Amino acid sequence: MVARREKKRKKYRGHTTHGWGSKKKHRGAGNRGGRGKAGTGKRADQLKSLVFKLYGNTYFGKKGFRIPQKIKKHAYMINIADLPEGKEIDLTKLGYTKLLSRGNVTRAIKITVEGCSKKAKEKIEKAGGSIILKE
Repeated sequence: MVARREKKRKKYRGHTTHGWGSKKKHRGAGNRGGRGKAGTGKRADQLKSLVFKLYGNTYFGKKGFRIPQKIKKHAYMINIADLPEGKEIDLTKLGYTKLLSRGNVTRAIKITVEGCSKKAKEKIEKAGGSIILKE
């Protein structure tokens, strides 16, 4: 008659080491102390220089969320080429905050906007138009 005995996997459930003594004994990693970044903690002084070399200065230290210092206002930009038709254009009413210089100006336009690039201002003034900066 066959002797019945408990399976090993069932017998060792709930036991941390599964009969292998120390926790580090049966890792399957030989004597290297684990896999990957195991053992690169803050106390491993002999490995610090290697860790810094491989992963840089950001490996140790604080990470996570920052308190936002100031909520930045998004700039909604438009190019000269995309301007609507008309002699007087109020870009602030249309929802734009900045005028950029891509495109050519063929007519004199009067534009009201919060900000514009130097090139855009030069192009419009060269064509006989003007820019009114509004804040």
